Amino acid sequence: MSGDARLFATPAGVTLGSLDAVPDGGTRNYVLQLRAGRFHGFVIRRGDRVYGYVDRCPHAGLPLAQKLDRYLTADGRYIACSWHGALFDPSSGLCVGGPGAGQRLTEWPVEVNERVIVTR
Repeated sequence: MSGDARLFATPAGVTLGSLDAVPDGGTRNYVLQLRAGRFHGFVIRRGDRVYGYVDRCPHAGLPLAQKLDRYLTADGRYIACSWHGALFDPSSGLCVGGPGAGQRLTEWPVEVNERVIVTR
């Protein structure tokens, strides 16, 4: 694999940064350049808890957001694919409406450890 390959997982123990870098109720995009290639993912923050997903719509294979860090609906209730309008539950990644209903986003395992977001 070359360093240009698109990756869909990361190793455990990668430090992403402070929990405070993600607004409570908001999202943040992360692009990690690893030896094997580049990974695109995003994190949703709900208080002291985070949920991570690979930035790829299961319906079309495209990144979900057309604008950086804009993954949620206006009311913050769902993750929205900005290309086709699919809606996903933030805590499970399940598609609850639109194209691809019943499919899931690929989880990106992340956790908070002493107010720092790390991959697990």
